[in-house]
Amino acid sequence: MFMYKRIRDMREDNDKTQAQIAEILGIKQQQYSRYENGTDEIPLHYIIVLARYYNVSLDYLVGLIDTPRKLN
Repeated sequence: MFMYKRIRDMREDNDKTQAQIAEILGIKQQQYSRYENGTDEIPLHYIIVLARYYNVSLDYLVGLIDTPRKLN
C-alpha cells in the first residue's frame, strides 16, 4: 500500500492533477484514481512510465528506499 501513497505524493509534489497524470499514462482519470487509492493494482509498465516522468528510481517509487534517486 505504501506505493500508492508515494505515487500520490509525487503527483502532488509536482503540482499535477490526477487527470494530467492519467493523460500521460493514456488512461482515464477515474482509473488513475483507483490506482492511487489502492483499489486497483497499478501495472508495472505504468510504474515505469511514472518513474521516468518524475525522474526517480523504481525502488523509490515503490517504497523500497526512502530517499529519491535520480535516473541516469
